[in-house]
Amino acid sequence: MFGLYVILVEAFLINNGVKGLCAHSSWISSWLPTWCPTSPAQLRNAEEKMLKSELFKHVRISNGNNLWTIAFSTHLLTPLVLLHGFGGGLALWAQNLDAFSSRGPVYALDLLGFGRSSRPQFSTDPGEAEEQFVTSLEEWREKVGLEEMMLLGHNLGGYLAAAYTLKYPNRVKHLLLVEPWGFPARPENPNHYSIPVWIRAMGAIMSPFNPLAGLRLAGPLGPMLVQTIRSDFKQKYSSVLDDNTVSDYIYHLNAQTPSGETAFRNMTIPYGWAKRPMLERIHQVQAHIPISFIYGSRSSIDSRSGCALKETRPEVGITVGIGAGHYVFADQPEDFNQTVLQMLAKTEEKRS
Repeated sequence: MFGLYVILVEAFLINNGVKGLCAHSSWISSWLPTWCPTSPAQLRNAEEKMLKSELFKHVRISNGNNLWTIAFSTHLLTPLVLLHGFGGGLALWAQNLDAFSSRGPVYALDLLGFGRSSRPQFSTDPGEAEEQFVTSLEEWREKVGLEEMMLLGHNLGGYLAAAYTLKYPNRVKHLLLVEPWGFPARPENPNHYSIPVWIRAMGAIMSPFNPLAGLRLAGPLGPMLVQTIRSDFKQKYSSVLDDNTVSDYIYHLNAQTPSGETAFRNMTIPYGWAKRPMLERIHQVQAHIPISFIYGSRSSIDSRSGCALKETRPEVGITVGIGAGHYVFADQPEDFNQTVLQMLAKTEEKRS
């Protein structure tokens, strides 16, 4: 029941666009292999079922780390690089890669500390942890050999895409933020009444653990809990898979060493607000770099962050997806793909 409680809380937080139960759980990792029915091989198998491709490779960066990457290089246009969100992996773009590759080069990678990329120890300082993510992305760009890119990030990936653009503006030709996490600052008097009492109580009880500790603490029950509590993912990907492959993939992504998850914890304050809010910095992105926001109309992620930026930068684009939740790219993949392609086409047209 302990693991189930944490999973239930996390399901609420994800569905409501926040992440919250945060603290150390590194002590768990020593017995994870025997307790949790997971392994790198099982993660690989689930990924291969979702993405039937041989275009994968490990890109070696510093400190012996690597970033797991899939690439489609077909044209000479500026490449599109996809960054997944918290707890995700590159295979979640399964319904988007073909459409995007019809336009030009596409790269998707597992962020450092997530998926099949290396899972190093991150700094406990939020600024330094953010810098580790950004530096790994820059090293990846250099090794892959990209001079410039269109950068698209979802959730945590959106936050990191913005952070990268701030530091390396000459490398980004368009910043696309899909349901980005970590933009608004925590209100001085947050409305705790919007968070159920049981969530607040369980948050206090589970405070010694990482956000997804329940997956690991649940042990052999973990895969079943993901299938039950996040059954919506089976429907989201029903056009490409008719079994539990996606929930298996999500389980294996998060049942292993919580490296990136711990870094994310160190970058947050309850209930999921960023310690270093991006909205306080994103106005510093150079004016020649287009910025576009994409939100789901059924998501509880607050689109006011995009609107706030648009007040000072009228050229900022904001699109709200019809009938989509937080995972807009999976809920309405065709609409999402067309929206992104149109945004990229406008950028290319202006440049040419």
